Amino acid sequence: MIKFNTDKKMAILENFYLTKQVFKLSIGDTITITLKNLEEDLKKRMQEYTGVIIAKNKSSINTSIIVRKDFYNIGVEKHFLLHSPKIESIKILKFAKVRRAKLYYLRTLKGKRSRLKQIFKKN
Repeated sequence: MIKFNTDKKMAILENFYLTKQVFKLSIGDTITITLKNLEEDLKKRMQEYTGVIIAKNKSSINTSIIVRKDFYNIGVEKHFLLHSPKIESIKILKFAKVRRAKLYYLRTLKGKRSRLKQIFKKN
């Protein structure tokens, strides 16, 4: 019987695919994610998605965030893997003060009630 050491192989794969960019993202931040379209090789088309981070899951290569934005009074949530080759850049637009690890309660709020208290940081 052949035994495979999967832990070592997974560590090698994770080190190969981990991106070198380190993003200091926290819950409640308003960000803009620029995605590149990998399917179209001839046309380099970038797509931007702006919203509030409502959740973050950390697990090495599978680190992901959920970003929420309101589009014509309809809430749209999108799930992004941070080490994906599709992500070109992430820009933090605003910082917010929140007291929860997950902001799922924003799904039920509308209008002014869904605003978060903004923090102004010095660079």
